[in-house]
Amino acid sequence: MADAIADDAPGTGLRTWTAVVAEVTRRIADGEWRLGGIIPSEAELAAEFGCSRNTVNRALRALADQGILERKRRAGTRVRHLPESRASIGIPVVRHLVERRGARYGHHVLEQRAQEPPDAVAASLGLAAGAEALHVTSLHLSDAAPFALEDRWVSLAAVPAAATTDFSAVSVNEWLVRNVPFSTGEIGLSAGAATAEEAARLGCAAGTPVFVEDRVTRLGDSAITVVRTVFAPGYRMRLTI
Repeated sequence: MADAIADDAPGTGLRTWTAVVAEVTRRIADGEWRLGGIIPSEAELAAEFGCSRNTVNRALRALADQGILERKRRAGTRVRHLPESRASIGIPVVRHLVERRGARYGHHVLEQRAQEPPDAVAASLGLAAGAEALHVTSLHLSDAAPFALEDRWVSLAAVPAAATTDFSAVSVNEWLVRNVPFSTGEIGLSAGAATAEEAARLGCAAGTPVFVEDRVTRLGDSAITVVRTVFAPGYRMRLTI
C-alpha cells in the first residue's frame, strides 16, 4: 500500500518502483550494467536508492516480465544477454481499427444462419458429425468503403446465446470480444490473393494481394469460434514489441 501511495506523490525520486525501473533501465542503456552481467542485490539497491526492498523487488520483477532481466534463485539477477523480443497481439475489434484511423465505421451482415460447417471448421470447433454452428459473414466498412470481409463460425455449444443475437447492430466480432471470455487461441497471418467473391465484396480485382488473418479462439478445451478475415488492399497490421 505504501508503494502505491508513493507512486501518486510527485517528487519522491527513487522511492517509487516505477522510478527504480527507470533508473535500472537507464543504467543498462548507458552500459553501466553490461549485458549478461550480474546487477547488485535487492538489499544493495534498496540501500542505494533509499527505498524499501519490496519496492526494488517489484521493479525488478516488472523488468524480468519485460524480458530485460533474468532472475534465478541463489544466482542473483543479471541483465539478459539477448533480451527477449515479444510481439503482442490481441483480438482486435474491427470498429476500433477503423476509428483509430479517424474514419467512420459501419458494417453489414451478409449472412447469418445455423448450418453444418465444412469438415475443417468442424474439426477446429471440435464438433461431432452433423452438428451445426452459427455462420456469420460480415463486411466491415471504413467511411462507407470496404475495409474487411469476415467469414466466421461460432460454436453454439460454447456460445448458445449467439443463436438468438442479431448482429446487425453490433458486429459478431465486437459482441464476442465484449461478452465471451477466451483463454487460448491460434492466429495465422498471411498474404493471399483475393478470390472472385472476396474481390467483389472488397471492391478490387480478383487476384489482388490482400492481408488475411485466420484465427481460432478457445475457452479451456472448448473452441469458441473460427474466423477468417480478409482485409482490403493496403491494410497494414501493427504490433507492439
